[in-house]
Amino acid sequence: MALTTLALGTPCLALPLSRGDRLNIFIIEGEGFSGSYVVNLDGTLNIPYLQPLLVEGLEPSQVEQVISQALLEARIFKPNVLQVSVKVVYWAPVQVSVAGELFQPGTVLVNAASDAQASLAQQSTQISGNYPGDRYLTSAIRSAGGVMPNANIKEIRLIRGNQEKIIDISGVFTGEFFDDVPLIAGDQIVVPKAEKFQPELIRPSRITPPGIKVYMSNLTVPATSNATASINQDSSSFPYGSHLSQAVIAANCAGGTRSTNAHRRTTLVRTDRITGETKYLDRPVEELLRKSENDIQNPFLMPYDGVICYDSRFTNVKDLLNTIGGWLSPFLLPFSIFK
Repeated sequence: MALTTLALGTPCLALPLSRGDRLNIFIIEGEGFSGSYVVNLDGTLNIPYLQPLLVEGLEPSQVEQVISQALLEARIFKPNVLQVSVKVVYWAPVQVSVAGELFQPGTVLVNAASDAQASLAQQSTQISGNYPGDRYLTSAIRSAGGVMPNANIKEIRLIRGNQEKIIDISGVFTGEFFDDVPLIAGDQIVVPKAEKFQPELIRPSRITPPGIKVYMSNLTVPATSNATASINQDSSSFPYGSHLSQAVIAANCAGGTRSTNAHRRTTLVRTDRITGETKYLDRPVEELLRKSENDIQNPFLMPYDGVICYDSRFTNVKDLLNTIGGWLSPFLLPFSIFK
């Protein structure tokens, strides 16, 4: 199916209506038509004595024109006396699909109000213009986990019905103005893949995770459990953009007696969310902390990475000798008695 250019204003100064939005419609000398209306699931409005009017995707000012034209064509009002006013009193949550280079692609619900907010909006018929701050493109991307480092944020595809628009949202990181397009129910967002890895995208923003969860294990000596290694919620949650070295320090994998602990090792475990393939990176801790010169030697942490610490060779040999000594002790006990 051929796609045409999506008819969205640049920049978008008004929000289009979507199913579930609640309107106050007032018509001068039209008491039988004035009142509160909700946009139906099929995107239409039911006005008395008129066929359902398709309003989804239209701005309130455009809806005023649609209603006026329908009333005039039905010969219910005369042109010189008809005045229609449409005010939005409740912007409904909308469900959209987000696919591509995101941490959690899928269907998301944006602009979901709390029960108290929704109840207040439903009860109020006097207040109009309630601003839906989360019914925008960047909100949907954030709800889908945020973009990955290999996302092409200059060519985001927004598909609405049989229309499409390409949107550049790189201004999120550069500070330049960009068109954060308002959404309606059923919109499809596709984040394409870039040609290369982009480390500049690995930081908290409106379209990336504010923080990430990392699984860590440090059963090293003298820390014999994760609890005594001080691995808790605070040390396993990191700002997005943190490196492996920071997780190693948070897990107490570094420090201590230099002669025995300096040669510890750490392993980064990462599972590809699409293929399920698990990859490993094993590095000496001191080398990671002191000799890492780039993001390949000291990689960025990604959501749900695993970080494991291993004891030094000295500690391993010491424990092995202690274990052997423990095995031999029962056999050597009779000799010590007779001696």
